[in-house]
Amino acid sequence: MTSKKIDTPHGPARAELHCAEEGSAGLLLGHGAGGGIEAADLVAVTRSAREAGLHVALVEQPYRVAGRRAPAPAKQLDAAWLAVVDELADTWFADLPLVFGGRSSGARVACRTAAQGQAVAVLCLAFPVHPPGKPERTRQSELDGVDVPTLVVQGERDPFGRPEPGPHHEIVVVPGDHSLKAGLDEVFRATSEWLSRVLRPLEP
Repeated sequence: MTSKKIDTPHGPARAELHCAEEGSAGLLLGHGAGGGIEAADLVAVTRSAREAGLHVALVEQPYRVAGRRAPAPAKQLDAAWLAVVDELADTWFADLPLVFGGRSSGARVACRTAAQGQAVAVLCLAFPVHPPGKPERTRQSELDGVDVPTLVVQGERDPFGRPEPGPHHEIVVVPGDHSLKAGLDEVFRATSEWLSRVLRPLEP
């Protein structure tokens, strides 16, 4: 495992690299608003992605690197993420197709930046469709705006809601709540199968 700090417009971010034996693509994973890259579902997906032949970078946003608990505004999160993408596309993941992903807030960042960052696919863990108890404040449009293959892995009891399926994204419901801790085996299997399937057409 290798880590590096990366300058962004909003302070240094940190990326932690986990290599596959022979990587055919790079997967960048972002954390949730109140948690870090050590979240159990991110660890499970890192393992499944490496076994599927992807190098993985776990990305820590600048506010977390600086020791702040309150997340930055969405525009700052997106700008910092894209700065990390640019750096890794020139270094660790040079000439590789990129998959964007993350859990909760990190999944929203991945969706919002997929087009600009030229992601070939998006992997969402526990996408927060709306704040708990406030379904009228939907974020479904962020998911619907992604036009590359997208997987959403959602806990069956997630208080943040369940996304509607769409032409470019599929939903897999697993046991548990927003943390996905009760369904880690299912998270591993679903992401492993999906990554292998969506990346197969990109293999030389």
